[in-house]
Amino acid sequence: MTAHLAPRNLVLIGGGHSHALILKRWGLSPLPDVRVTVINPGAAAAYSGMLPGFVAGHYPREALELDILRLAEFAGGCAVMGRATAIDRENRLVHIEGQPPIPYDIASVDIGITSAMPDLTGFATHGIPAKPLEAFATRWDRFRHKVHAGEITPEVAIIGGGVAGAELALAMAYALRSVKNTQVSLIDHSDILSEMRPATRGAVLKALAKAGVQLRPQSRVAEVRADEVVFADGSTLAAQFTLGAAGARPYGWLTQTGLALQDGFIKVGPTLQSSDPRIFACGDCAHLTHAPRPKAGVFAVREAPVLFANLQAALRDGSEARLRPYHPQKDYLKLVSLGRKSALADKSGLRVSGPLIWRWKNHIDRTFMNQVKDLPQMTDKMN
Repeated sequence: MTAHLAPRNLVLIGGGHSHALILKRWGLSPLPDVRVTVINPGAAAAYSGMLPGFVAGHYPREALELDILRLAEFAGGCAVMGRATAIDRENRLVHIEGQPPIPYDIASVDIGITSAMPDLTGFATHGIPAKPLEAFATRWDRFRHKVHAGEITPEVAIIGGGVAGAELALAMAYALRSVKNTQVSLIDHSDILSEMRPATRGAVLKALAKAGVQLRPQSRVAEVRADEVVFADGSTLAAQFTLGAAGARPYGWLTQTGLALQDGFIKVGPTLQSSDPRIFACGDCAHLTHAPRPKAGVFAVREAPVLFANLQAALRDGSEARLRPYHPQKDYLKLVSLGRKSALADKSGLRVSGPLIWRWKNHIDRTFMNQVKDLPQMTDKMN
């Protein structure tokens, strides 16, 4: 007879890529007497890999949505629709905005990042952050339809000239290509795409120029207004839709958890455990102390099998659990959408682009989504 000394309540904070895969795996291989709860602001979470395709109009909204409610049900658990605001580690409670706290024995955090700009005057009122993705997707869908209906001027400003900003600028320009006087501007306080290799940067800059995207490098934004962006030098740029895509910012409430942080991100070791061994973290909200990596969805997907094994081991064996290490690849394939059904692939200094790369990217993205969405019937699980 085995004594159950391990904790029995698993709480997944956030519906990110890793947690979506965890829920699928849990449904296929659950632990007995473990209650699984996932906390997410909405019933669906957006898959970042297909976001530029949605913005460009290649995918319907439902194509990039992960059904968190359905995944939670498949895992035999429950989903709480709300935004986590705090973790009380002493009492092992996760606090949720406007709802009772949820008790945990083991918790995992996969809440992603935000591109909100709280210090930029007017952005909270008139701007929209690219992340979290769900709110941005809704706002863009509404704006795009108003533009095509002739109800609003097609003037878009993207603040942040990194890869994410460039992808979205290309996608927006493509989506509005048939509308006269469309203006899509990509703004950065430094150079556009400064983090890219020179040859890759040149290829994306060429695509931006071909799409008619106006570049505003070395331009510092001072204020966002309802219909324009104001720069530090006093000049203005007309904008009916202002998007924030500058950098990756952690959610502020993490600073109150008492967990060890790196620039606001949760520090985790090879086992994906934080400074509190009962709390794991993964995806963009985590900082890999043993192997720092850029914020990219590929790492969240690769972390999922290790995280699943370690969560089950921690629940089953407690402090005696033997946990697996996660070793991220040193280089990874970067796929950049180019607006139309064309994409660029870059890895280890090798670069290729064109429609064939888009079809390859589309296959990768749809394979991931099918992996998460293709759930055996509950009756099949019980047989």
